[in-house]
Amino acid sequence: MSEEQNKINVYESNRFTKTLKKCSMAQLKIIEDEIDFIIQNPEIGVLKKGNLSHLRVHKFKINHQQVLLGYSWIEEKIELYLLHLGSHENFYQKAKDRRNVDLKFMQPWHPLCQQQKES
Repeated sequence: MSEEQNKINVYESNRFTKTLKKCSMAQLKIIEDEIDFIIQNPEIGVLKKGNLSHLRVHKFKINHQQVLLGYSWIEEKIELYLLHLGSHENFYQKAKDRRNVDLKFMQPWHPLCQQQKES
């Protein structure tokens, strides 16, 4: 497969972008390294179940604090959607609250979006 066919399209949600704007340059460097790590191996994050089955979560540390990066990987379209970034506190509750917004952001390619249209 050529490099052109292997290229991953990466999209950021507005919420993810806003969170990045609040980070220091040192934190941004670490986050960018982790995003590059995810791009190299998109299935590294833990795939969640139930209401969050569209979400993979990659955990890493910044200044001795655990940070969670929530994303969705759509292998058929070779697309990576960066959705959530934050500490563990309320991370999953916020992700559940934003589920419909996330699925709309990923439309029409995510399988869950297609299931909702059919029902």
